[in-house]
Amino acid sequence: MIIKNVSLETVCGVTSKLPDNQLPEVAFAGKSNVGKSSLINALMNRKSLARTSAQPGKTQTINYYNINNALYFVDLPGYGYARANEAVKAQWGKMVENYLHRSKQLRIVFLLIDIRHEPSENDRIMYDWICRNGYHPAIIATKLDKIKRSQVQKQLKQIRTSLETEPGTILIPFSAETKQGREEIYELLDQLSAD
Repeated sequence: MIIKNVSLETVCGVTSKLPDNQLPEVAFAGKSNVGKSSLINALMNRKSLARTSAQPGKTQTINYYNINNALYFVDLPGYGYARANEAVKAQWGKMVENYLHRSKQLRIVFLLIDIRHEPSENDRIMYDWICRNGYHPAIIATKLDKIKRSQVQKQLKQIRTSLETEPGTILIPFSAETKQGREEIYELLDQLSAD
């Protein structure tokens, strides 16, 4: 996949109506600070179109990026941000739930998990929830450059075991620093475009 044109086309807050897009959508879900914006920027070959922040919980909207006028990257609000109050957390949950229920064009959900840690309770809930909505999430294990190579297989196994992934679940280790894993994600996106 060669990305030539990218634009942030729609931003939906809690009360916004979701756009009725005609192009396929690819959604990115993950807890705050898992590296979602960094992954999206790496895929789009942009430094900072998706806002990265040292302060987690920055994405509180659903952001639609138009890619080559061929598909949308949909950046969902990060979950599990400890400092957000319960009301805000509930709103984020509703937004994500509403999106997964209502999008007619959603083709795949990428669930981002930090490779350094065992998936959290929130990660497990999100994984089950995506599956229950009829999708088979592809898992991106982020922050690959932060662990030793000798630990990679052990950490990937821990993610599979903890999430109780279905057989055949795609799991791609990824580093925003080195861009390792980007080609595998592009291949998946190419397959979706071809369908």
